[in-house]
Amino acid sequence: MRLGVLDIGSNTVHLLVADVRPGGRPLATSSTRTVLRLMRYLTPDGSISEEGVVALEEAVRAARAVAQAENVRELLATATSAVREATNGAAVIARVERALGQELQVLGGESEARFTFLAVRRWFGWAAGQILLFDIGGGSLELATGSDELPEIAASVPLGAGRMTIEFMPEDPPGEDAVEALRDHARATLEPVAASMRDQPSPDHVVGSSKAIRSLAKLAGYPAPGWSGTERMLLPRAALGSWIPRLARLPASARQELPGITADRTFQIVAGAVVLHTAMTVLDVDELEVSPWALREGVLLRYIESLSWSEPE
Repeated sequence: MRLGVLDIGSNTVHLLVADVRPGGRPLATSSTRTVLRLMRYLTPDGSISEEGVVALEEAVRAARAVAQAENVRELLATATSAVREATNGAAVIARVERALGQELQVLGGESEARFTFLAVRRWFGWAAGQILLFDIGGGSLELATGSDELPEIAASVPLGAGRMTIEFMPEDPPGEDAVEALRDHARATLEPVAASMRDQPSPDHVVGSSKAIRSLAKLAGYPAPGWSGTERMLLPRAALGSWIPRLARLPASARQELPGITADRTFQIVAGAVVLHTAMTVLDVDELEVSPWALREGVLLRYIESLSWSEPE
C-alpha cells in the first residue's frame, strides 16, 4: 500500500511517500519539500498574511499533484505549530483543506512529541531502554522521555528555530548579545519542563530527530559505527557550543557554505543551535545521537498499526 504523509510545518511543506504493509518498516519512495518559512509571514497580530496563505495553498497543491502522480492510495495530511497557533488559523486551515481536497489533521504540540517519540523508539528498538528526545521545528521544540513505545512525559515549548530567529535574532548576523538574550529566554522557558523530567530514570539514549539537529550534527558532530554496518551521527554539547559564537558572527550567506547548513536553514540555524545547546545544558546532556526517523515516520507507523492484521501465509 502506498501512503503519503504531508507535513505542513513552520519551515517547509514536506511530502513523504512510502510503501507500507502491516508488520513491515516503511520504505520511502520519494521526499518532496517546498521551503516556505511561514514564520516570516506572521503579522503583528499573530495571523498569517494573505501572501503567506497563498504561498501555502500553492505548496499544498503541488504536493497533492506529486501524490497523485505517484499513485498514493491515501494521503495523511498534518499541520503543526505555525498553522495551529496563528490567530487566523481556522480560516487558513479551511483554505488549505480546499486546496488539498481533504481534511487536515492539526497536531497539538504534545501529539507531535508522541508521534516523533514513536518513530525514534521503533528506529532504536526496545533494547534502547530509556530515551530522552529533542526535536526542533520552526515554531516549537518538542521533548519527550520514557522507556515504552509512547513517552511517559511529552512536552512542547515555543522555542522553534524560526520563531526564535524572528523574536531574538532579526539582524544578520545576530551577534553575541542576541545569543545571550535567547539563551536566557530558552533557559527560563525550559526549566519547568526539565523539572518534570528530572524525576524520570536517567536516559540510556539521548536522541535528536529534526532536520535542524541533523544539520548541526553534520557541522559540529562526528560519525560512529551503528547497527548492521550503518553509520550514526553523534553531536557533543561542547562542540556545538564552540560553534555558536562563530555562527553568530557569520552572515546567513556565508553560513550556507558550512558543512550541513543548507540554504533553507541558514537563516535560523543560529537560533536552533542556541536552543538545542541550552536544552542540553538544562537537562545535563553531554552528547546526543541523531535519528533519521521523526514526525512523518511516526504518523506512518501509527497508521500502519491501524491496518488489519492477518496470519502470515
